[in-house]
Amino acid sequence: MLEAIQTILPNPVPVHHLGLYREPVTLQPVEYYNNLPYHIPAHGSPSDSHNTSASEIAFLLDPVIATGGTCAAAIQTLREWGVKKVIVIAVLGAAPGVVRAATEWEEGVEIWLAGVDESINDKGMIVPGLGDVGDRLFLTIGK
Repeated sequence: MLEAIQTILPNPVPVHHLGLYREPVTLQPVEYYNNLPYHIPAHGSPSDSHNTSASEIAFLLDPVIATGGTCAAAIQTLREWGVKKVIVIAVLGAAPGVVRAATEWEEGVEIWLAGVDESINDKGMIVPGLGDVGDRLFLTIGK
């Protein structure tokens, strides 16, 4: 998805990565990687001061929004970093998960989807969906 987005942007942009996955039992998001530049507040300012080096807008590329938990966690991380607007681009979403992600920061988020399925099952998978995207990308099906 990253290469495709970069081809349609008018100018090169910095790329940062947030690595999150959904814990399979609790279905809660777990962050395992974050390379957003660290915000060091100006001398004498409070530690929660605005990050003036944060991007105005962030494109969050998430292949599938199922429960919406990892997407919502990424939105919250970007918001805390200082981004003013997040545009989420996903291939497929389940309606409940899309609602959860969209309500994480209603005034600061837009979500663009290629398709929406209506529900998720008790394992957090989209129904009918397309299977686990991570398994398909990294050939871990059945391991």
